[in-house]
Amino acid sequence: MPCRFVYIALALALALPLQGCMAVRPASSLPSSAEPTAVMYVVRRSWHIDIGFATSDLAPPLSSLAHGFAGAHFLLFGFGDRRYLQSKSKRLPNMLGALWPGPGLLLMTALAGTPAQAFGERHVIALRVNARQLHAAQAAIWASLALRGGAALSEGPGPYEGSAYWRANQSYSALHTCNTWAAEILRAAGLPVRTTGVVFAGQLWEQTRRINSPGE
Repeated sequence: MPCRFVYIALALALALPLQGCMAVRPASSLPSSAEPTAVMYVVRRSWHIDIGFATSDLAPPLSSLAHGFAGAHFLLFGFGDRRYLQSKSKRLPNMLGALWPGPGLLLMTALAGTPAQAFGERHVIALRVNARQLHAAQAAIWASLALRGGAALSEGPGPYEGSAYWRANQSYSALHTCNTWAAEILRAAGLPVRTTGVVFAGQLWEQTRRINSPGE
């Protein structure tokens, strides 16, 4: 996802405040006996962060998006600006256009191998979660999709083999970026992640890293 271009444009705008970022209410407190039974993946792709799951851990309705991707063992989801992603030109005017609220798009990446194999171990954080957290995260992703008749709306194949675009029902802007969205998904799962002011990948990455290393 080309979030880095939006950040370059954001640097040109400089004065945009961060207080207006969206926040998702976390899942209610989990009982201490709820043991982790699955893994949720946080994948840093340069300036952009994806949230991923093993296909064997996907539940309906999100699992419906795996249809047509036989052989995929993991699915990653990321958020972006539809106007920019679907534009033929990636030059400055379209970069600047992504600063203002506009239609969002989800990019889904299907992997035959593990996220670590695809992106390198140092770019992947594996979060141990229980069934309730897993369901809450997947429900939050599904809730961010535009639906028709209960089905997600396809925007066609993605920019590379094994990827697909899905229409989002949320807006993308300088205050609600791909990384804000990813923080909201983790927060919806009840994980200790701040969403307000999260715009850049590093802001979310450090928070996520501390979940696995709480003593740091």
